Amino acid sequence: MDFGKIEFSFLDTLNLILPDDAARTLRVLSKRDHTVKPKVYVGCAKWARKDWVGKIYPRGVKDKEFLGLYAQQFNCIEFNAIYYNLPSHEQVRSWKSKAGNDFLFCPKFTEVITHGKRLKNAQHETDLLLDVVSEFGENLGPMFLLPHPHTGPQKFDDLKNYLESLPRNLPLFLELRNYDWFKEENKKMIFDLCEELSVGTVITDTAGRRDCVHMELTTPFAFIRFVGNSLHQTDYIRIDNWVQRIKQWLDEGIQGVYFFMHQHDEIHSPELAKYLIEELNDKCGLNIKPPILLR
Repeated sequence: MDFGKIEFSFLDTLNLILPDDAARTLRVLSKRDHTVKPKVYVGCAKWARKDWVGKIYPRGVKDKEFLGLYAQQFNCIEFNAIYYNLPSHEQVRSWKSKAGNDFLFCPKFTEVITHGKRLKNAQHETDLLLDVVSEFGENLGPMFLLPHPHTGPQKFDDLKNYLESLPRNLPLFLELRNYDWFKEENKKMIFDLCEELSVGTVITDTAGRRDCVHMELTTPFAFIRFVGNSLHQTDYIRIDNWVQRIKQWLDEGIQGVYFFMHQHDEIHSPELAKYLIEELNDKCGLNIKPPILLR
């Protein structure tokens, strides 16, 4: 994932500490449902990584075995593959069969909807997508929508109309990348809409785009896309900050956290995910199974 990539030589000069929570986050979390036991999911963005053979996959493994092995190591996947090509129902059933009952697939909305149609006149494509992903059944986690980066506040009505067209019971998160969304007047406008529609907000933590670390939760759920820098020392400092913030959110009433590990070179994602999970277990009293590194 190249979003927010900067030169390593600049990393030590940046302020990568998490900002304070927005007032909205504190208010949303204060409406806690004491009957809900919070769940925390940690995963990566891909499973078909041949460079993970010998790291989390045993040597000699076949490509078709990657997903089953991945699902033994993590409890979710940020499912980007569906963004490029809509799979068949049969393919989704095959993927589902290789995952355990508690494993979640978290699909990204397809490119034709967000970048081709730019969220307009996309009902047919949306119906096809939702029909296909329904095959995941209980293995379907929240979906996330990343509009084209050129879809800024001037396209607010298009985004609003599209979000309002989606089923209200669809667990959904919105990721924003256009710079203008993060200007105060626009940020309030879009996050007010998300809160009204019970749409969550993706927090993308990447070194080169600190505006995307907005810390505005519009639902009592967090969806975090963390982009590391090949296990640079700042990756671990940033993860430590996230562990403390998640601990705080758990105390304040958050109902679920979905944390997806990225690296600009994804070969390093399992190591940092393992570190995150072990720290969450230690500091937050969780019991998430960490991946086993073979080397």
